Amino acid sequence: MSGPPVTVGCSVMLSPGAAGPPDSGLITAVLQVTATAGGMPLAVTGSLCTLVNSVSGVPYVLPIGQPGASTGVTVDGQALVRVGDRIPTGPGVLTVLGPPAAPFVTDGTAP
Repeated sequence: MSGPPVTVGCSVMLSPGAAGPPDSGLITAVLQVTATAGGMPLAVTGSLCTLVNSVSGVPYVLPIGQPGASTGVTVDGQALVRVGDRIPTGPGVLTVLGPPAAPFVTDGTAP
C-alpha cells in the first residue's frame, strides 16, 4: 500500500541493483516546482535518484520510471511518487522508503 508523497532526501532501494544485490540511495532532484509540501517540491516520475552500487560503492544517477507511481494524482503530466511505491526503474524495481514530505497528505488512490 502506498502512502504520502515524498521529496528530495527520501530514501529509496533498487532491487536488484546494477550489479545484482540491492542498491540504496536518495531522491536528489525533483524537476517540477508546481506542487509542493512544506515548501519542498513533491517527487514525480522523472525525478532523479542517486544510488550507490552495493558491490563497487560507485554512485550513479537513475531517473524514477513511469509505471507504478500514483494513478490518481499527476503533476505536470507526471505521476506523484509516494512512500511504499514499487516502481519498475532501470535494471530493477525502485522501492520508495521515506520519509514522506507531508505525512498528512494522501492521494486516496493507493492500490
